[in-house]
Amino acid sequence: LIYEWILSPDRYITCTEYTHFYGGKRTVFHSNFTSTRTFRCTFMSYYPVCTPDGVVFDLLSIVPWIKRYGTNPISGEYHCPVLYTVFTNNSHIVANKVTGNVFSYEAVEQLNIKTKSFKDLLTDEPFARKDIITLQDPTNLDKFNVSNFFHVKNNLKVLDPDEEKAKLDPAYHLKNTNQETRETLAELYKDYKGDELLASTMKEPEAKKTDKFNAAHYSTGRVSASFTSTAMAPATTHEADAIADDAVRYQYVKKKGYVRLHTNKGDLNLELHCDKVPKAGENFIRLCKKGYYDGTIFHRSIRNFMIQGGDPTGTGTGGESYWGKPFKDEFRPNLSHTGRGVLSMANSGPNTNKSQFFITFRSCTYLDRKHTVFGRVVGGFEALTAMENVESDPKTDKPKSEIKLLSATVFVDPYEEADAQVCLSVCLSVVSNT
Repeated sequence: LIYEWILSPDRYITCTEYTHFYGGKRTVFHSNFTSTRTFRCTFMSYYPVCTPDGVVFDLLSIVPWIKRYGTNPISGEYHCPVLYTVFTNNSHIVANKVTGNVFSYEAVEQLNIKTKSFKDLLTDEPFARKDIITLQDPTNLDKFNVSNFFHVKNNLKVLDPDEEKAKLDPAYHLKNTNQETRETLAELYKDYKGDELLASTMKEPEAKKTDKFNAAHYSTGRVSASFTSTAMAPATTHEADAIADDAVRYQYVKKKGYVRLHTNKGDLNLELHCDKVPKAGENFIRLCKKGYYDGTIFHRSIRNFMIQGGDPTGTGTGGESYWGKPFKDEFRPNLSHTGRGVLSMANSGPNTNKSQFFITFRSCTYLDRKHTVFGRVVGGFEALTAMENVESDPKTDKPKSEIKLLSATVFVDPYEEADAQVCLSVCLSVVSNT
């Protein structure tokens, strides 16, 4: 079987294979011993009787059996107590409502209906023709078509209260489990907190208040989400989604930012594209004002490529953004790593911008749409050349002599002006409403 599975184009076990061949199949033990009776043993009775199938019984034994069970002891089939015809799926069977006795319709028709003698064929108890109940009629199949039954069509069932209570336990649906599985499940349910976690996640988040400044032109989507998901609270009113506070502020950022980096090799004057990449620009300005870069070193320098810094640990693996978490990339088609002195964000993958940055020594257009360009060097190229001339370790690219960023001075902060404009607009809106 293993070789057949390996040669099979299907690399999975089907339901039929699992239940009949592999782990799901249960071994059924059959007895190889067959108890038989020889021909001479059938004539040991003093009063033998025979069925049409050739089965011989003793009269004194078969009569009590038929009176008690009403079946053939060999085949287990029922028969008419009057005509002794075996009941099959094609037999016309009727019952007497008064006595409850069951007969073949042929016996009732011949001995009761045609003779107009409506007395029970076994007890002689009188009955009317309307008391004859048809249990099976091969000429009227629609009456006994199970698919047309009302409870089958509507899938109606009456469940035992104990069974309904037992269904609440997840173990009810596990038909066969060994002792190890039961112990594992018991240990799991002992510390199970899934319902508590689900309840905590189903709490509806607090809706952010919207006004004419942060109201979006699209809705929150809660109406459609609650319509298609049962895990959400129903919502019937469309509400405008709230734009993030930073996005509202960045609409008022229309100017460039200017920063000077003081290094031990000279000063670098930087122009920041705050109007095009506001997130990266604000991160750099806020860190400079915070003094985050003061005393840090440029830990990586590759001649004819770039110089990288902004890591307080000096290892190239540290640093964090002004907000304490990475922020998304901001790629712009008109901002490229073209020319010398391009200021760009260093990252470890998509949307992992933190505090590290690098300045190019030459064009690196292959870095476009991989790193966010947020500024350029507009003054101090002599200092940039002095940095490039410092030799680096060929194995680690770390400068052999230290290149340190002493401090940073922010000359123009367009975000302060944007915040002032936002506050002014809000105040004017409040005054006009009052």
